[in-house]
Amino acid sequence: MENPNKDNRYFEAKERVAAIKKFYTSLFFYVVFIGFLAGLNFYIDRLRNPWFLWAALGWGIGIIFHAFKAFRFNLGFGKDWEDRKLKQYMEEEDRKKGNRWN
Repeated sequence: MENPNKDNRYFEAKERVAAIKKFYTSLFFYVVFIGFLAGLNFYIDRLRNPWFLWAALGWGIGIIFHAFKAFRFNLGFGKDWEDRKLKQYMEEEDRKKGNRWN
């Protein structure tokens, strides 16, 4: 009999690789498109008014969040945090119900 955890780990790893691949694809298109906009901005007004930076900033923020998700930077709010908070709130509710006069 095969180990079911082995299959589960394989699919989790496959999903993680797909997420990282998607991030790098997004990053590639970001660099290409922002480079195009910078070139266009330079061609139009020699960067006297660098409007392409607004697009770079907005899209860049999205890329940063995508990186956090792909590389699992959780900043303390990961699955473990969710489980701890759920347990904490459930215990608080149990204590409140235990102290009530019915």
